[in-house]
Amino acid sequence: MINYAIIVAGGTGSRMKSEIPKQFLPINGLPILMHSITAFYNSMNDVKIILVLHSSYHLYWENLCKEYSFVIPHFIISGGKQRFDSVKNALERITEPGLVAIHDAVRPIITKELIVRCFDTAKEKGSAIPVISSRDSLRVKKGNMTAAIDRDSILIVQTPQVFRSALLKAAYEQPFHSEFTDDASVVEQLGQAVHLVEGDSRNLKITYPEDLDIASVFLNKRA
Repeated sequence: MINYAIIVAGGTGSRMKSEIPKQFLPINGLPILMHSITAFYNSMNDVKIILVLHSSYHLYWENLCKEYSFVIPHFIISGGKQRFDSVKNALERITEPGLVAIHDAVRPIITKELIVRCFDTAKEKGSAIPVISSRDSLRVKKGNMTAAIDRDSILIVQTPQVFRSALLKAAYEQPFHSEFTDDASVVEQLGQAVHLVEGDSRNLKITYPEDLDIASVFLNKRA
């Protein structure tokens, strides 16, 4: 089976208070997006990497690749209006059976161990969704009030989410629904169960400026 990795990098990074999207911001001398692509390439050299990027940033990315001498092979696909549309555009590039990982570009600390664990589980069971338990106390809004909820019943979902290509392509033939929060929810809407695997608490999604410092520390420890 062919292994694919779809790296979704269509965000604008409005919460980062940056003039450029957060996937292009540097950490430890390399743009975030390059860290994410490199992680998949180093984990399985035969992986076919598809980068989903807003069309207005294609040239910007090409110039970054030249600036940093970034030569890892990858295909560039234009993103859509919603994340759903972006993933669907990328799936059209996949014509042969295989396993497909979908990963947030701004999770640059992804480890080889987690990538391999997700692919191995998806190969056996058809899907693999990495999750971690909440470390914090949680409350849910109820009108103007809040109520405590059992944190042991809450799982935090990460990427990469890996699926057999036929299953994922069938799921993305469905019309878009606002409740599609990730790829697992799209597959579940098709009536298919998804299989959970242990995630990694270091697999941080860069969202706020302070996340850059945290990611830098983790990357330094891994170097």
